[in-house]
Amino acid sequence: MYLRVTKRRNADGSEARYFQLAENRWDSARGCAVAQVLYNFGRAGDAKVEDLRRLAASILRVVPSDGAIDTREVPGLKMHGALPYGGVYVLRQLWAELGIDKLLARTMVAKGVRQPFESALFAMVANRALAPGSKLSCWERWCEEEVFLPEAAELKLHHLYRAMDFLEEHKVELEKEIYFATADLMNADVDLIFYDTTSLHFEINEEDDVVLVKKKRPYAPLRKRGHSKNGRGDAPQIVIGLAVTRDGLPVRSWVFQGNTADITTVEKVKADLRGWRLGRCVFVGDAGMNSKDNRRTLALGTGKYILACKMRDGGEVDKRVLTRAGRYHEVKGNLRVKEVVIGDGERRQRYVVCHNPEEEKRQQRHRAKVIEELEAELASMAPPKDGQPSKRAVALRTSGRYGRYVKQLKDGRLQIDRGVVTEAARYDGKWVITSNDDTLTTEDLALGYKQLLRVEQCWRTMKSGLRMRPVFHYRPWRIQAHVSLCVLALLLERIAEIRTGETWRNVLRVLDTLKVVDYERDAVRVLQTTEPRAELAPLLKSLRVAAPRRIHAVRPAPAEGLDAVPATSDA
Repeated sequence: MYLRVTKRRNADGSEARYFQLAENRWDSARGCAVAQVLYNFGRAGDAKVEDLRRLAASILRVVPSDGAIDTREVPGLKMHGALPYGGVYVLRQLWAELGIDKLLARTMVAKGVRQPFESALFAMVANRALAPGSKLSCWERWCEEEVFLPEAAELKLHHLYRAMDFLEEHKVELEKEIYFATADLMNADVDLIFYDTTSLHFEINEEDDVVLVKKKRPYAPLRKRGHSKNGRGDAPQIVIGLAVTRDGLPVRSWVFQGNTADITTVEKVKADLRGWRLGRCVFVGDAGMNSKDNRRTLALGTGKYILACKMRDGGEVDKRVLTRAGRYHEVKGNLRVKEVVIGDGERRQRYVVCHNPEEEKRQQRHRAKVIEELEAELASMAPPKDGQPSKRAVALRTSGRYGRYVKQLKDGRLQIDRGVVTEAARYDGKWVITSNDDTLTTEDLALGYKQLLRVEQCWRTMKSGLRMRPVFHYRPWRIQAHVSLCVLALLLERIAEIRTGETWRNVLRVLDTLKVVDYERDAVRVLQTTEPRAELAPLLKSLRVAAPRRIHAVRPAPAEGLDAVPATSDA
């Protein structure tokens, strides 16, 4: 069935057109399909065109359109565009649920600040979670062209930078209030506080060497060369510390100079968290935090800790703990534990040896493959000339993959060090932790330390999804504020992930289907939310976020050539 258009030429030479509703039916006598007219709409004209449009609209109300209709043909309707809204809407609701907007407002009132810092800070945090970019691109392009965020319409670039300064100036009290609001909202378990550090490099050649002063407060240079955790030891860097709960919710962040050793950061972290009333809090850290001084610092004031131990340094763990006989206790199918106590009285130190049989097999397979490759490499090498190793031999000895298993003989030849291979097998699938908390069982200690991976997951999220770098700032307080914005974005993402049980990427994929459409009809300009898809309603329910309003603004259409009218916000 289709609309048929027939033509007839009049006597004066003009042409007349007629609309007919026709259908092709098979004529067995002729052996072909023949068009049959079911209804004659009459002569074509403006009135008939409007009748057909109304008929098409009524049909589409019963039979949903597949989206192929051209809305430009709808009379009086002009589409101006559509902007993503779901992600920024949910982030704004979580932001308000944590009370961050009210907290910032109270702080600004107390300090006599009348700038739109709260809107600026939310815009930068949302930008970091949805489409990470520089502060300039956030203000210049993203807020206006890539997302529906009407509250950012009045923001200027200097508002963003001054808001960062405000955040850094009041970071301590803001972080504390935000954390306790998060703990109450999420019923967070704060018995264990996991802490770790990472490095963040800058694409510059020279280190910072000038002390900058802001409001009479000196800021030490941050960008220094040091031990890099991402293989960029050639570039100046900063060291970032992060404390999280067992659920991966950020507690607090720190920024240190790039040449700061992990082991020296623990005292400041302990001091900064001392006044937070965290109750019975156990500090969990990796082997880089474990030293005699740090254990003493953490133990002050009946503090408790769980720390990993270095196993290959020839110390007490290597000689006395790993060699101690004893039976392993099964915790799970892939985890066994054994407790070892060294010393008595004040010198008593409690260790737990953990063993993962599956990881042991994986490491054995990996080492066997490396040795096989190394044997083939050595067999293909020519003997050294005059006892001098070739460039190929030097590269093999300095290789991160093969170097540890190779030794050089007196005549310059290279050979696999079987003693090193045997020694390495002692540590397969094992790690050792120590603690001063006798109330925790060996199982609790082992499982508690394994959750330190939460911090590693946070680092991956901040460096990949949130794109913490590149950092375009050079002033120390702006660098610190940039890190704080990334931590706030991480907090909102983790709340969404915990509530939905999905990754933020999967959550955002559904939220991106919700948009705000800007259209004009009958001299009226409308901003309206699109119809939510089927999968959006249960997602919003799990996020504990109400559905957004349908109509954001209805205004008289502006004169030809003027921009869109201002809109109201859901916030």
